[in-house]
Amino acid sequence: MAVKVEIPTALRSFTEGAARVDVEGVTVAQALGGLADRFPGLRRHLFTEDGHVRSFVSVYVNDEDIRYLGREATPLKGGDTVRIIPSIAGGSPGAVAYPSLSRLGRPPAPGAPKGLTREQLRRYSRQLLLPEVGVSGQRKLLGAKVLVVGAGGLGSPLALYLAAAGVGKLGLVDFDTVDESNLQRQVLYTTPDVGRAKLEAAEGHLKALNPEVNVVRHEGRLTSANAFEVLSGYDVVVDGTDNFPTRYLVNDAAVLLRKPVVYGSIYRFEGQVTVFDAKSGPCYRCLYPEPPPAGLVPSCAEGGVLGVLPGIIGTLQALETLKLILGKGDSLLGRLLLFDGLTGSFHELKVRKSPDCPICGPTPTQTKLIDYEAFCGVGATPSGPEITPRELKEQLDAGAPVSLVDVREPGEFELYHLPASRLIPRAQLADRLGELSTADDLVLVCKMGGRSAQAAEFLRSMGFAKVRNLKGGLDAWTADVDPSFPSF
Repeated sequence: MAVKVEIPTALRSFTEGAARVDVEGVTVAQALGGLADRFPGLRRHLFTEDGHVRSFVSVYVNDEDIRYLGREATPLKGGDTVRIIPSIAGGSPGAVAYPSLSRLGRPPAPGAPKGLTREQLRRYSRQLLLPEVGVSGQRKLLGAKVLVVGAGGLGSPLALYLAAAGVGKLGLVDFDTVDESNLQRQVLYTTPDVGRAKLEAAEGHLKALNPEVNVVRHEGRLTSANAFEVLSGYDVVVDGTDNFPTRYLVNDAAVLLRKPVVYGSIYRFEGQVTVFDAKSGPCYRCLYPEPPPAGLVPSCAEGGVLGVLPGIIGTLQALETLKLILGKGDSLLGRLLLFDGLTGSFHELKVRKSPDCPICGPTPTQTKLIDYEAFCGVGATPSGPEITPRELKEQLDAGAPVSLVDVREPGEFELYHLPASRLIPRAQLADRLGELSTADDLVLVCKMGGRSAQAAEFLRSMGFAKVRNLKGGLDAWTADVDPSFPSF
């Protein structure tokens, strides 16, 4: 019966490069024996002289280790997958001798095809050893032009690894300055950078890492007015943004310019990675046709993120970018990779090109860039009454019977909150309406005013007439009323 054997990279040189091989066998021993018969060079790597699987090779049937099944006698059924997992080395090479760099190449003679300098051979030696890269692949990297939109949590590992790999032109788009709260996850920056413009600091660190890389700073916000000009000078666009208006703008501009986008997003312990390319697959709007209502989805600034998570997702984005440049491997185009840091698990979902997509579908209804803040509802006037921090302070000082309801999550509330406010997380409002009175003068509070505006609208729909939203949230309270009040 036919089963599939997955061949690890370390052994593919013995299978003519094949990553998967179909073999016949009713047991693991028969399947691996048939594989070794077809590719004799594998036998000494898989079996001892007496025919047993070597101790430094683990074999799995589907997701189970055969040592806890029936070892080599483990039965197989049609469609099973046998995975060979050999031990591999990594880290410091110690005293291991590596091939002379002269074997990889040397500076070209006058008139010869352009190659690599001796300095480049030394710098990129470990990836030059990869058959998928080699000298020709490294030349592709050196000639590549990549734009990273956002130099924050995702942009930091992205930029570092792309620069280290030798991407020739690396564009960065950002408008922010380095804040102390960035340092927990934005590993491109150091403590002395606090207060500096991010792109100024980023360029210095990236040039220190690899002086060959041409770092191009695009300081300021990416807008509908400048997006075409900025994106047009690059081969690949990498989305490291943290807000929906810029994310839709990046997608739409890339679709209209026919450029691929390497997408990543993070929240708390979870992340997403995929590749969008409307020329041959879906775009971001095929996955998410419309943005969520403003304030409905908390940002990392509101919901938090474990610092290592953007490193994982940003590094995966860098990997996908390098694969696109090299033209090697299977990109994540059409596949959404989900990562859950709490369980340490990955899950993959299909993403199809939507026939109804307004920008990349067969009959697009959008042929130009739009007002993305309006599209995402950012800056829209709240549907209900608001109160400014100064007005609230005056009422509290005057002893007005104001009832403060904080709709953030318990972890946020524990860090800081206004005195006399009570915690009812927005997600629990529907179940805890009995704790509120329609006769009370309610003021709803969150970090930035978005979640509380949504909560206030819900309460009004449930018959609470005396509900106001704290405009700008606790961030505005810190800025306008009490600078000593915490703000993260």
